[in-house]
Amino acid sequence: MDINTRTKVDIVILDISGEIDLYNAPEIKDIINKLIDEKKYNVVINLQEVSYIDSSGIGALISSLSNLKKYQGGLKIINVFASVRKVFELTKLTSFFEIFDSEDEAISSFS
Repeated sequence: MDINTRTKVDIVILDISGEIDLYNAPEIKDIINKLIDEKKYNVVINLQEVSYIDSSGIGALISSLSNLKKYQGGLKIINVFASVRKVFELTKLTSFFEIFDSEDEAISSFS
């Protein structure tokens, strides 16, 4: 798994590629916790290049969203495709997370 971080209009975008699983899911939580320490509370996670996510990856996203909400922040997810979308649908997390088809839509939703 690789994570590239970029910022657009005070919103941090994490472009993740590869697989999110038990071994690397804690890295997502670590990055979100560092962002919270930097007082950056609005995050978009781009899953366009993610081919697989397991329950620990989902857990890391849930935990990150909960931590951001403590600071009136938010976590939006974009570009969820194929097998990764199926995981979100099967776990009924499509209603828990705000999922968008484009980065611009997700960024606009913060205002």
